[in-house]
Amino acid sequence: MDAQVILPTGANPRARNSGYATQPPLQRFLANCYEEFQSDHSGAVADYIPELQRANPEHFGVALVTIDGHVYEVGDSAVPFTIQSVSKAFVFALALETVGEERVAAAIGVEPSGEAFNSIRLTNDNRPFNPMVNAGAIACSGLIHQVHGAAAFERIREKLSRFAGRELGVDDAVHQSEVITGNRNRAIAWLLCNYAVIQGDVDAVLDTYFRQCAVLVTARDLAVMAATLANRGINPVTGLQVITPHVVARTLSVMTSSGMYDYAGEWIYRVGMPAKSGVGGGIVAALPSQLGLGTFSPRLDGHGNSARGIKVCEALSARFDLHMLNRSADVRTCIIADYDIYGISSRRSRQPHEQQILDDHHSDIRVIELVGALNFAAIDYVTRRLSGEPPNAPLLILDFRRVPDITSAGARLLGENLTILGNAGVTTILAGVETTSAVSEAICGQIVGHHRLRRFVLLDDAIEWAEDQIIYRHGGFTASRETSHLGEQALLAGLTAEEIAILAELSTARHYEVGQRIICAGEPANSLFFVQSGMVSVKLPSGVRLASLGPGMEFGEMAIIEHKRSADVWADSAVRCLELPLDGIADYRQLHPQIAIKIMRNLSALLARRLILANAKVDLLSAY
Repeated sequence: MDAQVILPTGANPRARNSGYATQPPLQRFLANCYEEFQSDHSGAVADYIPELQRANPEHFGVALVTIDGHVYEVGDSAVPFTIQSVSKAFVFALALETVGEERVAAAIGVEPSGEAFNSIRLTNDNRPFNPMVNAGAIACSGLIHQVHGAAAFERIREKLSRFAGRELGVDDAVHQSEVITGNRNRAIAWLLCNYAVIQGDVDAVLDTYFRQCAVLVTARDLAVMAATLANRGINPVTGLQVITPHVVARTLSVMTSSGMYDYAGEWIYRVGMPAKSGVGGGIVAALPSQLGLGTFSPRLDGHGNSARGIKVCEALSARFDLHMLNRSADVRTCIIADYDIYGISSRRSRQPHEQQILDDHHSDIRVIELVGALNFAAIDYVTRRLSGEPPNAPLLILDFRRVPDITSAGARLLGENLTILGNAGVTTILAGVETTSAVSEAICGQIVGHHRLRRFVLLDDAIEWAEDQIIYRHGGFTASRETSHLGEQALLAGLTAEEIAILAELSTARHYEVGQRIICAGEPANSLFFVQSGMVSVKLPSGVRLASLGPGMEFGEMAIIEHKRSADVWADSAVRCLELPLDGIADYRQLHPQIAIKIMRNLSALLARRLILANAKVDLLSAY
C-alpha cells in the first residue's frame, strides 16, 4: 500500500510529497525513519514455517498510538500479517484474567530462560521458564483451554480483537503450515503434559496455540494493542477497559525481561520499553502512560527480530529519550497554588458584617490547587505540605479540576492522610470532582469515616460553602437577613434620605419564585434591582456563575452604562426585591444631577473592587 504520511520530495517514489512541513514533529520523525530504514535489506524472511516464506520482504510499516488515541502511521501500516509470538504477551494477560495469578504462577515461571524461544528445556521444578517462550505460551493456551474447552481459541481471538479495537481474522494457510511443521511444539506440549502443566486434550491445546499465532494483524493493530497496555488496560481508541491494571503490570514485567528472545537484555539496555516480537515481522512496544508502538517488516535479524523494526524502536527511544528507566519529574509541580481566602473570596457577595468575619478569619480556610496526574511521590509531597507550616486550617479545600488521574498508591496515601486530618477535626472539601469520577472514588474509597468530607464540582462552590461555615461559626447567620431600606444598598451609599425616598417611590415591588429567571441576557437593559430578601445568582448564558447576591445588594446595575443585559439572573430562593426603571428617573436626574453623580461614583467603586479581586486571583496563580 502507499505510505500514509507525506514525505520530503524525492524521499520515496511511493509517497506523496506535498505539505510535508505541516506534519506534526512525531509524524515527520516516523516518515524520516521510514525513508532511512527502508533501504536496509539486512536479515531474511522466516522459513521454518513454509507459509511465512511467502511474505513480501519489502513490506515495511510503522504505527504509533498515544494514550489519548491519536494514531501516527507510515508505510505499510495496514498490510496484514500473522501475529506469531507477539500473541504470547496478550494471551498471558488473558490467562491471568481467566484462571488467576496464583494458578498461572504454579504452571509457568517468569524468569529469562537463557535458551532459544523454542527450547524444550524446563526449569528445575518442571515449569516453562516464562510465558514468552513457546513452552510458556503453550502452557498459557492450555490454561485457557481448561476453562473454555473448544471455545478457547475464540476466546483468545475475541480478546486480541478487543486489544486491537477491531475484529481480527485468521490466516488459515499459515495455520495449516504451522500444524504440518509443528513437531517441535508437539514435543514441548507432550513434555508439559507429562508434568501435568497441560491437562486434557494436548492436540486441542496445540491447535489453539497454532491458531493464535496465525491471527492476522497490522502494524496499526499492534500499536493500538501496545497503547492499551500503556494506558493501564484501556484501549485508547475504543475507550473500553480490556484488561485490569494489575494484569497489565504483570504482563509488561515479563515483556521487559523476556519479550525479545535472546536479545532481551540488549533491548532493554538500548530501547528501554516492554516489548514483544514475532517471526512474522512484527514488534509491539509499550511505554507506560505515554505510547504504544507497532512495526512490521518481515526481514529478521539473527535473534529472530525484525531488523528494520529494531532500528525504528532504537531511533525513536534515542531521539526522544523514551527509556522507561530514564525518567525525571519534580513532584513540587503538582501544587499549582496554596493559599487562604484573604482577598480571594468566592463569587458570593457578602454583607459587610459577613465580609468582616471572613477577613478576620481568612486563615481558617486553606485552598490547595493540584495539577497533573498524581502518583505516589506527588501525593507524598502533598501530605508533607499538609503536615508542615503553616498549621492546618479547620477547613481544607483540595482542588482536583486539573488532575486527570491518581494512582492507587497515591489515592491510598492521600486517603490515609485525610483520615488522620479528619480525626484531628479538619474538614476536607474536594473540589473539581464529580461524585462518581474515578479520582473521587479512588480517594474516598481510602478514607475511613466520611463525616468530615465534602465534594463540589466547582472550586467556587467549595469556597462559598467553606465561607458559610466560617460565618456561621462566628455568629454571622443569627437570623435570616432581610432589608427593605434602600439606604443599605451599596450602590446608593451617600444619598440623602430625601433622595432615597424619591427613588423608592419610583420603584416597584417584585416577587420571584425559586428557579425563576429574573433577567435574561440580550434583553434591553432598562432597570436595576435591589434585593430585599432571598438569594439570586448572576450567570452567563453558558451556565457559568459570575456572582451570588443576597439582601442589601443590587443586580442589573450595569444597565446604567450598557444597553443590553450581558448575563442572566436567576432566583436561587424565593426573592423579594425592588425594581427601579431607569427611564422613570431620567427626567428627575436632569433636575437632580447630584443623584446620578453619586450613583456613578458608587458603581465605579463596586467595579474597582471586582477588578481588584480578579487581579488578586491572577496574581495568586502567576506566583506559582
